[in-house]
Amino acid sequence: MRMLIAAVLVMMTSAAIADDDDAGAQKLAMQGRDYYWKCLAREYSRDSNQGLSEQDFSRSVASACPSERQNYRVTLLDYLTTQYPNIDSSAHLATANRAVESAQKDVVTAYVKHRPPTR
Repeated sequence: MRMLIAAVLVMMTSAAIADDDDAGAQKLAMQGRDYYWKCLAREYSRDSNQGLSEQDFSRSVASACPSERQNYRVTLLDYLTTQYPNIDSSAHLATANRAVESAQKDVVTAYVKHRPPTR
């Protein structure tokens, strides 16, 4: 009986630790996303970007925030790997890359939509 109780306690502890790992990975991915978005918002607001063409601003955004971008990619990749361990890691990397590209595209779209008309 004691062995059964010990086994159940070990299994419950393992499940709790796994849940903590999932929650921690999700929290880090969300923080990575937030830091990246805040950096992109600073890039969007820079005075030196005023008057840039869509193409030039897009290039500027693509090269901006390299450490925040990489942190977001890595933390999202870690979260996806934790959540879906049976899916190939290259699929997770592609998803993380698409998330980064989507953030960049959203900032460029906002820039184009809200910039003053050129004369």
